[in-house]
Amino acid sequence: QVQLVEAGGGLVQAGASLKLSCAASGSTFSMYTIGWFRQSPGKERSIVGHISSGGTTYYGDSVKGRFTISRDNAKTTVYLQMNSLKPEDTAVYYCAAVRANVPFWRRVSPDEYIYWGQGTQVTVSS
Repeated sequence: QVQLVEAGGGLVQAGASLKLSCAASGSTFSMYTIGWFRQSPGKERSIVGHISSGGTTYYGDSVKGRFTISRDNAKTTVYLQMNSLKPEDTAVYYCAAVRANVPFWRRVSPDEYIYWGQGTQVTVSS
């Protein structure tokens, strides 16, 4: 099992930056790709991006060029650096773990992820 705890959410103005962290504990961290998802009221949970144990990343189109995912395997922590935030980035952000052997193209689906954090609220004011 993997336990995930997000931190770093908050209220910021449009154009600001925010960095979220996802601390993992439990099973072998390197066995998992870690994904970031977000969900706003009335919308489905959607992929922000993910990072493999080797550091390969994927980003959703809406955040590409603004958000960066990084990973510190020694600290078993994954980070989501969010720059140039927009009001439409407002959501609850979740980190989640998917086994490393799940094909890359399937890692965009929340259904593939087996462990989830509790989420952290990010609110961007205009």
